[in-house]
Amino acid sequence: MAPQILAATRKGLFTLEADGRSWRIARVDFLGDNCSMVLADKRSGTIYAALEHGHFGVKLHRRGAGQTAFEEIAAPTFPPKPEGLIDTDGFGKTIPWTTLKIWALETGGANEPGLLWCGTIPGALFRSRDHGTSWELIRPLWDEPKRQKWFGGGADLPGIHSILVDPRDDKVVRLGISCGGVWVTRDGGESFANEGNGMWADHMPPEAMYDPNIQDVHCLAQCRDHPKQLWVQHHNAIFRSIDDGQTWTECKDVKPSVFGFAVVAHPRHAGTAWFVPAIKDEQRIPVDGRLVVTRTRDGGACFETLSNGLPERPAYDLVYRHGLAISDGGDDLAFASTCGGLWISSDQGDHWVEAPMRLPPVHAIRIVD
Repeated sequence: MAPQILAATRKGLFTLEADGRSWRIARVDFLGDNCSMVLADKRSGTIYAALEHGHFGVKLHRRGAGQTAFEEIAAPTFPPKPEGLIDTDGFGKTIPWTTLKIWALETGGANEPGLLWCGTIPGALFRSRDHGTSWELIRPLWDEPKRQKWFGGGADLPGIHSILVDPRDDKVVRLGISCGGVWVTRDGGESFANEGNGMWADHMPPEAMYDPNIQDVHCLAQCRDHPKQLWVQHHNAIFRSIDDGQTWTECKDVKPSVFGFAVVAHPRHAGTAWFVPAIKDEQRIPVDGRLVVTRTRDGGACFETLSNGLPERPAYDLVYRHGLAISDGGDDLAFASTCGGLWISSDQGDHWVEAPMRLPPVHAIRIVD
């Protein structure tokens, strides 16, 4: 069982530790503050926490290995917006050049010890080369003309929520954007390509539904040991790619629902991934009030419904796109909900144990091996 789980919640950052066959809260940081994202940098042991302070803006904090307290560091900021520039999204909404939310935090590759990537609302990508002390806006993506076709999905504005650094090559980084599809750089951010051939959006008119630049990607995942294998939990389907994202195939006969926000891929087994299904659009609750996890082990041909240890009906917990996590070994899973529930499995989801506490609504969790 993983030694720690980090939970970024509406009212603080909670660190949980295994306590025999159960779990306990080991520490709480930023109690009462809205913690939107947490990152555990396994290269250095550093923990990063992003906070949303409403009127006072977005803040970022860092705690080094062996340190007891967090320190505030620079948050990603935009340059001044050029006077007279009209910058709007696909719905015609004005894009503010202001960091409204840190929606993704990921480390660079093993050969890039100080490098971090950050995705924000509005949809921008930032990079730090000094452990978050300073940040730079990745202009080739921000200046991409196709960005103005992006639009908000669950959020009012488009945002970058998924960042995957390819384990074969640190310069290859993939992004999941809602709503803007999947984008990839193969040169460390100097240029970008929009890749989503095969995805379709049921809420768009026929002439636009296959446009890769308007796809509502909810979450993007990659198999570590077989990195050509990628998964997307989409607004209206689950898609899989086996060719580095060049083409995507829809998974058929997915039950109880194709809708959801979260997906994680097994780090070693190419065909294995987990999802947390729900009812889409205005409802966004578990199907029939039954909280379950689904798993495929054959590349999306079949899906199992996993519920052993999960609540009996009715249960109306929703799991956000960062609310499901998997360990480096692939056996330990954890997921947490908007109702503050947290469940852990040590056998790939066959059995679940509920943590004996009720947390604030959970935005994101990480398993720290």
